[in-house]
Amino acid sequence: MPQMAPMNWLILFIYFMLMLCIFMNMFYFYFNKSIKFKFYKHKMIKNYNKLI
Repeated sequence: MPQMAPMNWLILFIYFMLMLCIFMNMFYFYFNKSIKFKFYKHKMIKNYNKLI
């Protein structure tokens, strides 16, 4: 097995950590948006019914 230089391991580690952070942020913001949209729709419907 050819050994990889420590610099290559460092670059790979940083790359995968950045990918993980980006994916986690995407999932987090998508989750927040979906929850907020559900709550906003629910509140809007309630307020609309109160106005009627």
